[in-house]
Amino acid sequence: MRAASDLQSPTSEMVLLTPASETAPSATTENATVAGMSNGGVGGQREGSAESNTSAVRMKKQLGLLEGVAIILGIIFGSGIFISPKGVIREVEAVGTSLIIWVLCGLLSMIGALCYAELGTAIPKSGGDYAYILEAYGSLPAFLYLWDAMMIFVPTTNAIMGLTFASYVLQPFFDNECSIPEGALQLLAAVTICFLTYLNSCYMKVTTKMQNVIMFTKIAALVLIIIVGVVWMCMGHVQNFDKPFENTQTDPGKLSVAFYSGIFSYAGWNYLNFMTEELRDPYKNLPRAIYISLPLVTAIYVLANMAYLAVLAPAEMIASDAIAVSFGNRVLGLWSFIIPIMVAISAFGGLSVHIMTSSRMCFVGARNGHMPAILSNISVKQFTPVPSLVFLVI
Repeated sequence: MRAASDLQSPTSEMVLLTPASETAPSATTENATVAGMSNGGVGGQREGSAESNTSAVRMKKQLGLLEGVAIILGIIFGSGIFISPKGVIREVEAVGTSLIIWVLCGLLSMIGALCYAELGTAIPKSGGDYAYILEAYGSLPAFLYLWDAMMIFVPTTNAIMGLTFASYVLQPFFDNECSIPEGALQLLAAVTICFLTYLNSCYMKVTTKMQNVIMFTKIAALVLIIIVGVVWMCMGHVQNFDKPFENTQTDPGKLSVAFYSGIFSYAGWNYLNFMTEELRDPYKNLPRAIYISLPLVTAIYVLANMAYLAVLAPAEMIASDAIAVSFGNRVLGLWSFIIPIMVAISAFGGLSVHIMTSSRMCFVGARNGHMPAILSNISVKQFTPVPSLVFLVI
């Protein structure tokens, strides 16, 4: 049996306590509970912990509806909609058909998101896909999925997002004819990932507020693109919509790739389920966040693509490496520098959300014994899974 004093380190400001500790003092801190049970200490059984058979440090429920929407939109509205929403038009080669596919992909994503809303309320545990696989299929499939995600998917995704952010931050410092040094890209990406990991570890409230601001910034940038596109069409530039279904590709393979490209752009609607235990009133706020986010994403994606197609011909979209930048150069003139800034902010926000949510899957996996137990520790000062965050940044 461990004494209460053993649970704190006098030399460290941030104290870590595992949910599996055999004895811990009972305490309640604003929406977070440290519950414990002592079977034979000097004080006997502590009041307030008599109902608990195991001790636990629980995450603070500090995410409301706005934060939930910010998480979903933050990961969906990454840099992709600004850089390369050309996969659909490249395969179908018709403006009208491509817009229909964007709408259908939004509807399919909404169906998937509603399924996750049901799963999140039926199985109110953090961990997302891992938690549901564990509940439905048992330990082995969940274990394999967890390690695949932690060792391959999460680190590579963080690296790609970090490099995207770094490239758009550094590009203004180099001429168009000069390439950015690889070392500079990698260094800035690594520093950004480390900084966001630190922020997610020590300043959760700051992180969530920052993500709220970034969400509104992304929406404002996309609304700007949509408004410019509408004004452009009102000026009579509608030639790209004259024959919207001409030359439509009907090959099943091309249509499948087009749908895949569209669905990929909507990826991220399941990330709020990784933090269900930190969501206030998840039975209401989880479905509501999905009801708000997915229709909004679908509408913005369709309208943004209409704006792109109003300004750029399909061939120009396919040839462009950064569609929003080409769009800005064509219609915004001196203000075109806004677009790269918006892309960098979007990549930064998406990376922050991905670091925060993926660490919860690592934490829950360790709590279930599928990863080293130290990764199930939580900071009792910040109520964040610091070891999991550090593990993923390494």
